Amino acid sequence: MSETKPYRIRGATGDWEVVIGMEVHAQVISNSKLFSGAATAFGAEPNAQVSLVDAAMPGMLPVINGQCVRQAVRTGLALGAQINKWSRFDRKNYFYADLPQGYQISQFQYPVVGEGEIVLDLENGQKTVGIERIHLEQDAGKSIHDQSPTRSYVDLNRSGVALMEIVSKPDMRSPEEAGAYLKKLRTILRYIGTCDGNMEEGSMRADVNVSVRRPGEGLGTRCEIKNVNSVRFVMAAIEYEARRQVDILEEGGKIDQETRLFDNVKFETRSLRSKEEAHDYRYFPDPDLLPLEFDDAFIDDCRASLPELPDAKKQRFVEALGLSEYNASVLTAEKETADYFEALLAEAAKRQGKSLTDVARPASNWVTSDLFGALNKLGKSIEESPISPAQGAELISLIADGTLSGRLAKDVFEIMLETGKGAADIVEERGLKQVSDTGAIEATIAKVLADNADSVEAYRGGKDKLFGFFVGQTMKAMGGKANPAVVNDLLKKALNG
Repeated sequence: MSETKPYRIRGATGDWEVVIGMEVHAQVISNSKLFSGAATAFGAEPNAQVSLVDAAMPGMLPVINGQCVRQAVRTGLALGAQINKWSRFDRKNYFYADLPQGYQISQFQYPVVGEGEIVLDLENGQKTVGIERIHLEQDAGKSIHDQSPTRSYVDLNRSGVALMEIVSKPDMRSPEEAGAYLKKLRTILRYIGTCDGNMEEGSMRADVNVSVRRPGEGLGTRCEIKNVNSVRFVMAAIEYEARRQVDILEEGGKIDQETRLFDNVKFETRSLRSKEEAHDYRYFPDPDLLPLEFDDAFIDDCRASLPELPDAKKQRFVEALGLSEYNASVLTAEKETADYFEALLAEAAKRQGKSLTDVARPASNWVTSDLFGALNKLGKSIEESPISPAQGAELISLIADGTLSGRLAKDVFEIMLETGKGAADIVEERGLKQVSDTGAIEATIAKVLADNADSVEAYRGGKDKLFGFFVGQTMKAMGGKANPAVVNDLLKKALNG
């Protein structure tokens, strides 16, 4: 394992360390909102998904959506967290134009999920980041300021949508660690189906708390960067904010605790408002909602509904399938990739009559190199792959049984991408089957040697590197279809014999 230096910000008076914590708002996957039956689909017409409860009409009472609670508990279990069998909703009082109640129903002292952890795979090894809590709360609406020069509008479609606020401990020490944390959290949520993780649609947003200190000293004053909606922006915001705070402290100033925004055009943070404390929100228990109470059977049922989690899947790929740590990490980083690979693996093993372990390495290498390389060029995700798992399995099975050489397989793969046809059909139609007939190859080798007598003499005189030249000439003469292993073997006999 390689040792890397800790992340430091260089100042005129010495080095500084950055301390990072994160509050991630993850929209719960559910058909209806946290306290009403209104729909939650993304992209609906403004105010098309608003119930009387969401609009805070007088006399309306919230009714808890049990599926949202179940999703929060499943998330807690996936993070190895304590599930609190008793929790309570509180009112968090503040005024925004897009919050018609004048308060947000959230959880304060008694969240549904307590402490857990996430293990990060970093370049220099693993690191565990603590989870402090997960609480459920309702989202606010959205103010719209760009539709009129004189008026602002409010869209309440998001009002009342269920959010999980996942609060980390201040355990991260670099932008890279923060980026890895956010990616890993998103991967886990997508695996278990509690949040789609689509940051560009606002269903996952991060409030990033940043402070700096001399290495080993106590925590400094933090600033919160609000609503950052991509991993890249989170990392850039931390880098800028840490530098800003160091410059202030180096000049003898002090950090004001405040909420800041990240400008993703200028890549800088700017002051938004002073940071509120808990007492500013005048929390009190929501009088319209009973506390949540769980029994062991409910928690056990939630646990039983969890699929194999990414860390466990990665470990299985390494230990049971014999994959490298790198390939296993790449293949389990996204659920869709893992699903694709496992479907391809099962089909390849069936076609070849071998075990999953026997075909796993070539299958994983093909996915992580050939397929990913092609998808990157095409700008497509694996869900949009023009090559299905069954088609991929057919191609690597033709390599395994000697029908295709590696060189021919790349040609066939290119044609598959262009036409969508199966590998076997392409081999048949275009006559791309690998030639292993020793008679045909020997005849070609004899002609190549006869046409290059000077080179043959030089090779036999000690210029061993010319062997590659003869291989290339033979392959060229046979249109790239000759079996490379047979060519190598017969050439050695012809040249040395």
